[in-house]
Amino acid sequence: MRLSTLRHACRNLPTPSVHQPRTGVRVFGLAKSSLPLGPSSNSQLLLRAASSVSGTTSAEKAPKLGKQTDGPGYENTIRENVQRTKEEMVALQRGHPALKPTLAIIQADEDDRLLELNKKMAGKIGLNVTQICLPRECTEDEIIEEVLKLNEDPRVHGVYLHLPPASLTSRVLNTLRPEKDVDGVSDLNVGRLVRGDMNQGFIPPLANAVMELLARHGEQRKFVITLYVSEDHGMEMSGVGPLTAALRMQNVVQSSSRWAQGQQYRPWTLRSLKLQPLSPVPSDIEISRAQTPKPVDQLAQEIGLLQEETEAYGRTKAKVRLSLLDRLREQPDGKYVLVAGITPTPLGEGKSTVVIGLVQALSAHLKLNSFACLRQPSQGPTFGVKGQRGQISTRISMLEISMLINESFNLHLTGDIHAITAANNLVAAAIDARMLHEATQKDKALYSRLVPSVNGVRRFSPIQISRLRRLGISEIDPSALTPQEVSSFVRLDLDPAKVTWQRVVDTNDRFLRKITVGQASTEKGHVRETQFDIAVASEIMAILALADGLGDMKTRLGRMVVGSSRSGQPVTAEDLGVSGALAVLMKDAIKPTLMQTLEGSPVFVHAGPFANIAHGNSSVLADKLALKLVGEDGFVVTEAGFGADIGMEKFFNIKCRASGLRPNVVVLVATVRALKMHGGGPNVSAGSPLPREYIDESHHSLLQSLQLFPWFPLWLPSPWLLHRTDTQAEIDLVCQMAKESGASDAVPCHHWARGGRGSVELAQAVKQAGSQPSHFQFLYSQETPIVEKIRMIAQKVYGADDIELSPEAQAKIDYYNQQGYGKLPICMAKTHLSLSHMPEKKGTPTGFTLPIRDIRASIGAGFIYPLVGTMSTMPGLPTRPCFYDIDLDPVTEEITGLF
Repeated sequence: MRLSTLRHACRNLPTPSVHQPRTGVRVFGLAKSSLPLGPSSNSQLLLRAASSVSGTTSAEKAPKLGKQTDGPGYENTIRENVQRTKEEMVALQRGHPALKPTLAIIQADEDDRLLELNKKMAGKIGLNVTQICLPRECTEDEIIEEVLKLNEDPRVHGVYLHLPPASLTSRVLNTLRPEKDVDGVSDLNVGRLVRGDMNQGFIPPLANAVMELLARHGEQRKFVITLYVSEDHGMEMSGVGPLTAALRMQNVVQSSSRWAQGQQYRPWTLRSLKLQPLSPVPSDIEISRAQTPKPVDQLAQEIGLLQEETEAYGRTKAKVRLSLLDRLREQPDGKYVLVAGITPTPLGEGKSTVVIGLVQALSAHLKLNSFACLRQPSQGPTFGVKGQRGQISTRISMLEISMLINESFNLHLTGDIHAITAANNLVAAAIDARMLHEATQKDKALYSRLVPSVNGVRRFSPIQISRLRRLGISEIDPSALTPQEVSSFVRLDLDPAKVTWQRVVDTNDRFLRKITVGQASTEKGHVRETQFDIAVASEIMAILALADGLGDMKTRLGRMVVGSSRSGQPVTAEDLGVSGALAVLMKDAIKPTLMQTLEGSPVFVHAGPFANIAHGNSSVLADKLALKLVGEDGFVVTEAGFGADIGMEKFFNIKCRASGLRPNVVVLVATVRALKMHGGGPNVSAGSPLPREYIDESHHSLLQSLQLFPWFPLWLPSPWLLHRTDTQAEIDLVCQMAKESGASDAVPCHHWARGGRGSVELAQAVKQAGSQPSHFQFLYSQETPIVEKIRMIAQKVYGADDIELSPEAQAKIDYYNQQGYGKLPICMAKTHLSLSHMPEKKGTPTGFTLPIRDIRASIGAGFIYPLVGTMSTMPGLPTRPCFYDIDLDPVTEEITGLF
């Protein structure tokens, strides 16, 4: 090809101002017929280079581009490209009505002609344009800061840099995310172009414009053009500005289309990690350390997360941003699977291992998009008593979750519990400080300190204005309040005897169960008794688990009731003025933590509320994010704490109300060991045949758990978690019992020994059940009175004859109704070791009345919890705690004795 051809193609075309590339910028044009470029290609390469990096090119070597009126043909070319792009745009928006393709232009140049040309072309096609204006002398870092913001903005699909040549540095160009680099100038996009990979890259608009003109003049298109352009204006590609702008908009629409395709459901390219099951099964720490996990960024990419949607915490765990919900809002949810259990033994029945084994079977063996959602365990019992992990922290130990690769799972993880501790104790500090200041100051002094003068001006803060509105005070000028209004504003008048908020710590410390605060002389004798709870018992943990976004969490934190005034009015965290600070402390904790199983399947670990005084389920947000990521044919598996009578009932009536989600399948876990214990018959040895007494009573115990489902009609596979001592006769018997009791299927599970392969039969049963319609319904209406809600749970779930309210409980019900809390759901706080309120009563107790000794409320979390028995919220250390076995090798940093 001759240079004269290029001159002829561009001669005397209109000459708008064209963006000048920096010295040495590579501008590529590639004909489709020449793809890919390689040794076997018949393509011809033309190179035209500047003589030096300084941009000095001799006039003799520079092509002299003149002017010509080749008007009609050139205008037709532009018009055809614009029309074609508009049609693509219309088709794209027809399939994705909410999509608004947007071009962002970063400008730092005095010449606006090329800028206006691109904006005009975008308007013709229907693109949105965002313009960011920087001073001409802006620094490289300032440009990069804006580029990074645009990279992470899902509303922007293309970025055009209208900058002086000196600002177009390699660092700036390569900061551009390749999928938004619609000028094709980043090194990655240039490499894709050279390789012929146009499925992801972009043809630079300027070079593409030249290719269009060459094609108009009949030149054969079996070639590639590579131009090195200097700053010399003699090298300016005159006259192709409008066509270049049109082709740039075409790239923006193409980028938008790729983005839209990326939001659609597709099977993951998940790389499973192979297991080598051993017999006998090794210790859990040996199993975990024998497997090398994938880097968390690789896992995130495999399941469809974008780079800006994750925040890595080391190599194997990451936080996931909630912006994912906006990006995938049009994607249908996957199938929602709940794993619950029969009334457990003190050792636990392995629901969490079933969750992990099932997800590994679904994803690694059936190749279905699948996600596990688990609660985060409390750190306290990790160093206390291993048996308490199931009872106190509502999580079983790492001993039972031998399928998660991360020792930090039972330790700090990503610091969520520490954030909850800090937030909870800030509220406690604010309560005691406020009571002290109100008791030692007059109204005027309090007012001057609460609304101080800054530079001679006094202003209410936004949260103080909210308090004024709740008090019915419309005035926002601090100097205009009446003495009575000032008094109402500054005095919460908390009754020390009615403060319900406790301090928390994530350590088993029995000596904090009752303490006295305020004994220092600086507190002027304002002493009161209070207590510490373990951190996961905080209402803030329950709020974290039930919130569906940052705004919802902030609202819930503000309405937490911390006590009552002497006049009987509830006092909230927002009254204390602390709710905004709590949201700041919790802003990272609200993001679920991404981890992986031993077979490389994804897991969200998020929130871990008690299953007695709270609802005992992982977070709503983790479930929602996972349901979007797996897509309509995928599965999200989560668990409910304790037995079906507690965790599953609360999952349905509390969590599902808060989330708006409805489960498609319920998996009820049982063990022969638990059935033997609940049978109540004569003593048996492990592995011996079940006596008749055990068969009958155990059948009734299982039947009671399954009978919850007439109120929650769902498809129900029932897996049996096997122990080494279980015989085949026992396995066959319990499977038969489950089916007779109403389960859609019953299968034995071997995942503890075999990994996902040991749960393939269960996975197939869940897949089949998920294809059937479910007809979920709540046990009670929100409009049902508090007493009737409690009675319905007691009779229909626990099998009680009736309930008995103490005078204190009845007074609390009257108070809550008066305050407008009567429509909140019920969260029963009772023992998990029996269907009744008596832990020693096994099997299916009958003929009992359920006593309600007290009723309390978590208004921020959004439920009322009746106390059926005495609930311990602070575990203690035994004679020989677990920390005796835990140690760290200072050379290898290897942890021993943790599980």
